[in-house]
Amino acid sequence: MEIDFLIIGQGLAGSALAYRLIKEGKKVVLLDQPAANRSSQVAAGLFNPVTGRKMVKTWKGELLFPEIVPFYQELEEVTGRKFLTQQTIYRPFLSIEEQNEWMGHSSDPALQPFVQKIEVESQHENLKDPFGGVKLQLSGWLDLPTFLEGMVAYFGNRLIQETYQEEKLQQEGEAGWRYGALKAKAVIYCNGLGAMESRFFSFLPFAPVKGEILEVKQNFSPPFIVNRGVFRVPLANGNFRVGSTYTWHDLEVGPTETAKKELLEKLTEVVRVPVQEICGHKVGIRPATKDRKPFLGKHPEAQSVYIFNGFGAKGVSLVPYFSAVMRDFLLEGHPLPEEVSISRYFTYI
Repeated sequence: MEIDFLIIGQGLAGSALAYRLIKEGKKVVLLDQPAANRSSQVAAGLFNPVTGRKMVKTWKGELLFPEIVPFYQELEEVTGRKFLTQQTIYRPFLSIEEQNEWMGHSSDPALQPFVQKIEVESQHENLKDPFGGVKLQLSGWLDLPTFLEGMVAYFGNRLIQETYQEEKLQQEGEAGWRYGALKAKAVIYCNGLGAMESRFFSFLPFAPVKGEILEVKQNFSPPFIVNRGVFRVPLANGNFRVGSTYTWHDLEVGPTETAKKELLEKLTEVVRVPVQEICGHKVGIRPATKDRKPFLGKHPEAQSVYIFNGFGAKGVSLVPYFSAVMRDFLLEGHPLPEEVSISRYFTYI
């Protein structure tokens, strides 16, 4: 079977890039490892335009956020699934000083498109927000398990569900690569931390981050996502997703009591209503990078071997825009932005 692209990994990154290439008429096959740790399956799926302790505009937010909703809505149409929720994010203020600071921030041209309203009083008796908070727009969350299920159905026989064995990948002169019965003109690594074990991309400085999230039952449903210390995302079943922890040292796959305690304590700092039940506790190892920028590009020596990877905790926000950038690089030869091109690390080979 002769194809244009063999994509390793059918997580968020692999699914988005494969869709864009198929839409351009390219023959694509995806190879995905079943039942392994998949950060896309357990990710919170939040897209938030103003982030960090200092609450600054997300890197390249002015480019990223206009792409998010149209892209995922298009995928909802082609898959027949509902997985995108557009929803306000509410970040309570901790002090009157922070409130005053944000009154000034709201006029910043870089932040204005993302700020819906500055509230100066509590938004609900069940919230610990005596100083009000900032409400953000162009925000929401993606139900990633439903998204991935929909994409599996969309790809059909273009998706081979088996463990990738790199030793089976053999170069075939100028024709590209052979993997079993497949002959591909190019190979693209979208397999998260699996790329760390690759003979092609082990030189890239991945910085894996373990994240844990809870699903809880709690009798309080405001019309927004609360995000202060932890995020609290309303799910379709009436429960709430609460997260997330960030650990660079303990990368064991299993959930920890320490993380559960941390999340519950931070939740009580913003919401007065007690947790009735913990319905789930999930763990994912995110394919983050040392400089917190994704990895896009072609291997400096190997013919037609590429990577589209390293999106970390902000994959839902980054992937719609950068999958189009990668498509144009692959098909049209458009240059990649220096901040994301893996050429920034070629001196380390």
